[in-house]
Amino acid sequence: MLSPFEVPLTGPVVCFGEALLRLDTPGNKRFLQADQFLASYAGGEANVAVALSYWGLPARLVSKVPAHELGAACLKAYQAYGVDTSHVIRGGKRLGIFFVENSTSLRGPQVLYDRAGSSFAESKPEEYHWPDLLEGACWFHFTGTVPAVGPETKAALLEALTLCRQRGIVVSFDVGYRSALWSVDEAGKVFRELIPWVDVLIGSEQDATQFFEVPASTAGHSTPESREQSLRALADRTSLKAILYSHRTVNDLGVHRYCASLLARSNSQVSATVVHTANQELMPIDRIGTGDALAAGLIRGLLLGHAPREVLDFAFAAALLKHSIEGDFALVNVPEIQRLATGGSLTQVRR
Repeated sequence: MLSPFEVPLTGPVVCFGEALLRLDTPGNKRFLQADQFLASYAGGEANVAVALSYWGLPARLVSKVPAHELGAACLKAYQAYGVDTSHVIRGGKRLGIFFVENSTSLRGPQVLYDRAGSSFAESKPEEYHWPDLLEGACWFHFTGTVPAVGPETKAALLEALTLCRQRGIVVSFDVGYRSALWSVDEAGKVFRELIPWVDVLIGSEQDATQFFEVPASTAGHSTPESREQSLRALADRTSLKAILYSHRTVNDLGVHRYCASLLARSNSQVSATVVHTANQELMPIDRIGTGDALAAGLIRGLLLGHAPREVLDFAFAAALLKHSIEGDFALVNVPEIQRLATGGSLTQVRR
């Protein structure tokens, strides 16, 4: 079985979401200790655009950033990896910011948001001229933070989704629930409103239960069997063509166990294939942005018409390697990812 999509997928992937300034405490310092912060640029949708562009696929970012130098510096960070930022609206007062206190073996990372009043949060639906923004596009990607920012960005998103349906543009949605932005009940109501417009979902078994009313596993914990049961139940309730789950546990020493599962329908949408990865143990340098690497790998594989096993192995390897990189961007190339995806190692010195 190849791609679940019936038409050739050519043209840019349009990623709609907030561009953000990321400020990290140096090393493993806590917020209370920090007297300086390390600046970089981020954003869930922008991270996907950077990865896809870095892998040689056209990616277009749609957002709004200030017209001053900080907004220009933000766009320059994405442009450095080939992302088309020519459709980003310039204006408003400020970039959204998030602060990161990095993890140690015994303490997970902590994120604080400062996004109220940002250019993106205060943008209006009428500023986004979607017929032009989606011109030539084959794919549209967004995360759950877009409607979480406020009713105006949600309204802009719904206009985009309506046009995507009219034009036959594939839509992917990374749930990306952020409890600091809204409650589970608020998010669930909106996510259930959005899901009929979506072709590809990235989330987790827990997301399926708390947002889409899929019954929880009776085992009390996630297993390949429970994930497959959940994937098939969610597929039966929706018209989704592909669903990707990831699952992570962290022990008291900070060792992560990470895995993923993918459901992909056949072209007929009658049957579906489910594939899983094994659990991988790792000690992350930076886990923020790994979900975006996973999403980008999924989009790439489906765009190229790869079989589900190959799609999942590439996406999972991209996410694994992102754990080894500081900052939000998955700056690993296709040969590196493919080497890991096919059982090779990158641990030896390369000269």
